Amino acid sequence: MYAIVESGGKQYKVQEGELFRVELLKSEEGSTLDISDVLAVVDGDNFKFGTPRVEGAKVVCSVLKHDKAKKILVFKYKPKKNYRRKQGHRQPYTLLKVEKIEA
Repeated sequence: MYAIVESGGKQYKVQEGELFRVELLKSEEGSTLDISDVLAVVDGDNFKFGTPRVEGAKVVCSVLKHDKAKKILVFKYKPKKNYRRKQGHRQPYTLLKVEKIEA
């Protein structure tokens, strides 16, 4: 059984017991979170697709931690003009664990 949920403007395919990262959420570590933006639920041969959301479906997740992703480097330069700019960025995220999918 899996579901497709939306969080932070992005869509994720999740299964029970799976860990996944979403954009930073305002919730405490160790708390539970209900995601009601469920776009589809698939259970074997049973398919439920929402228009745009599945009515009454939710995914119960537990918040494991808030952290930052690995650093990426943004480097701009123009040849022969002595123009160089180096900048780093670490995107914050929330790590979630799927406890239960309710359709």
